[in-house]
Amino acid sequence: MKTKSYILAIDQGTSGTKAIIFDEYGTVVIKTEEPLKSYYPTPGFVEQDPFEIYQSVVNAVKNCISKFNEQFPGEEKNIVSCGISNQRETFVIWDKKGNPLYNAVVWQCKRSIEVCENLRVSNLEGVINATTGLTIDPYFSATKVTWLYENNQRIREAINSGNALFGTVDTWLLYKLTEGKSYKTEYTNASRTLFFNIYDLKWDKDLLKIFKIENINLPEVTFSSDYFGRSTFEGTFHEPLAITGMIGDSQAAFLGEECFGNGMAKATLGTGSSILWNAENLSKQTTNGMLTTIGWSIDGQINYALEGVIVSCGSTLEWLKNQLDTFSSHNDIEPMATSLKSNEGVYLIPAFSGMGAPYWQKDWKASIHGITFGTSKEHLVRAGLESIAFQIKDVINSIEIETNTSLKELKVNGGITANEFLMQFIADLLKTPIANMGITDVSAWGAALISGLGAKLWKNLGDLPKLPKEINKRYVPNDHQENVFDSYRNWTELIKNKKR
Repeated sequence: MKTKSYILAIDQGTSGTKAIIFDEYGTVVIKTEEPLKSYYPTPGFVEQDPFEIYQSVVNAVKNCISKFNEQFPGEEKNIVSCGISNQRETFVIWDKKGNPLYNAVVWQCKRSIEVCENLRVSNLEGVINATTGLTIDPYFSATKVTWLYENNQRIREAINSGNALFGTVDTWLLYKLTEGKSYKTEYTNASRTLFFNIYDLKWDKDLLKIFKIENINLPEVTFSSDYFGRSTFEGTFHEPLAITGMIGDSQAAFLGEECFGNGMAKATLGTGSSILWNAENLSKQTTNGMLTTIGWSIDGQINYALEGVIVSCGSTLEWLKNQLDTFSSHNDIEPMATSLKSNEGVYLIPAFSGMGAPYWQKDWKASIHGITFGTSKEHLVRAGLESIAFQIKDVINSIEIETNTSLKELKVNGGITANEFLMQFIADLLKTPIANMGITDVSAWGAALISGLGAKLWKNLGDLPKLPKEINKRYVPNDHQENVFDSYRNWTELIKNKKR
């Protein structure tokens, strides 16, 4: 009888860390979670404690393995490897003794707006985009590293003296888990820093000079599926476990959603949204507000993707709940939206932290339009939901124009996908089927897949386990949805007015 193999997947996200053991067929065997705090020292600043990030991982893994050993005594030796997915642009700077020099600066942090403006005034947008595939924006790591260099004496002295190590969260975790023996990252995380050349696949010396950090230490960059080191996770395992996969969380979901063909795309709907599109038709500079990024990398194969980043999705609904008290439970949202035949001209433009793709307008403010004495809480909630669909439509339109390719199917994941009204609205608006694989932890599943490839549990993409098709929830576009397209036309007019 064949012995079953298992993979430990760690999904280190902004709000917490999950540790999940999958079997080789994709079944979740054990799952544990640990919460993680964010800190807001001043408006627009978002930070996390690097040790709290690390400890959340260790605690989640300890609890996970403890439960696994209780249920499957003697099977620990069949856990073949570990894969890590992580919040992407968040970074840590530490010294050569492994001590953080500052808190982790989170992807949501806006402290470097002025740095970005100065770079634009210097006409560096084209140079940076041609090399990194990204746009100048506080969302990415580099400008916030510059801000720290300019505003924190300890950081500046450490960088100038060559004593500062930079890493995104994957690198920080790996460094701590291996007690400083392994200082590596992989291509998807490197591609989000704003100083990595995604075509030459190396750190860009010219950009490091532009960002004033040419003396900073940077990790070795390799494929997402590779050998990164071993760890006992502070004594959790009797024998050190091989870490054979690391990947950014959105890219992990992209892989987990099986977006392997041209015209396949996924949308992760959480606090914000990341839409990734498999890009066979790729040009080095995009013209429609899209980003070019590395989707995944496997043993000599680099897969590129176009990405549309939407800043506010779930956060819009949280604002409606917490600030306007429009509903008390997320279970209320769908009945409120479906109680209306249409939204009667009420629109919400969710530029609470500016707007991401395809507009990249960090200075825009949120606004509500079309309010009358007859406007109710239901209208506001529905406007919030429709704003998510309209932003996805904006991104998909831009990518279709960029690639001259039509969307075949949109895979969706994230908590908001439980809202069937919104999913059907998106399908109708895109005139394209929407598929929900039904995996709650698709980023963790992607991390498990990339780790299994790195451990040679599977040979290639075609060898990956296929998840049961019956768990899919599909939404097929309805015919004769003129009101949906009328609403979108009105949305685009409001956006045009915002630009003026």
